[in-house]
Amino acid sequence: MEKKRELYRGKAKSVYETDDPNHYIMLFRDDTSAFNGKKIEQLDRKGRTNNHFNFFIMKKLEEAGIPVHVEELLSDTECLVKKLEMVPVECVVRNVSAGSICKRYGVKEGLDLNPPTFEFFLKSDALDDPMVNDSHIVSFGWGTQEDIDTMRNLSYKINEVLKDLFDKAGLILVDYKLEFGKYNGQLILGDEFSPDGCRLWDKETRKKLDKDRFRQGLGGVIEAYEEVARRIGCPL
Repeated sequence: MEKKRELYRGKAKSVYETDDPNHYIMLFRDDTSAFNGKKIEQLDRKGRTNNHFNFFIMKKLEEAGIPVHVEELLSDTECLVKKLEMVPVECVVRNVSAGSICKRYGVKEGLDLNPPTFEFFLKSDALDDPMVNDSHIVSFGWGTQEDIDTMRNLSYKINEVLKDLFDKAGLILVDYKLEFGKYNGQLILGDEFSPDGCRLWDKETRKKLDKDRFRQGLGGVIEAYEEVARRIGCPL
């Protein structure tokens, strides 16, 4: 598979065109950002760690019947993915209160949420990713009601699979974001699943082992990512 021009450069990943019109190469960089790009640093081993972590999680989900875009690990920092037509919203599932939901609703951090909450956010750095509902998505043409129902159902199914995986590793899956896109008309899971896009706490100590270590200046960011990978059996 030949890697061609860079089509997209996000905060921590780049997407490249290939000689196959149905596939892209996704490159994980060492760049790390928070607060919509207001805090940026380079963290050694981050691209490698997140690429391997994402591939491991995506394959676990695929084994559980979730359609995913990741196909092959090409190198320590690159993977082959299906070319998707992305839906411009993020799906957020929360099992425990943390982050923005605490600020919005005045609830304390660490509340078990039963049932888990589900939210849609428009993917837009310029607008600070505002929360949207089903009506916005349909009315503005970002997706159909069928798309909405599929994304919600898949998000909850993913929650069941990953909560169990992390629980067995002594971890709490606090919350996470997902993105979906269409491949040959079918909605499938796109983007990535890594500690950059979820919150993971140690079950006993509640130590944070995710990107909040970077956001909050706690240090040991990549060491925490690598600890999570080791616990769940992800080879790095």
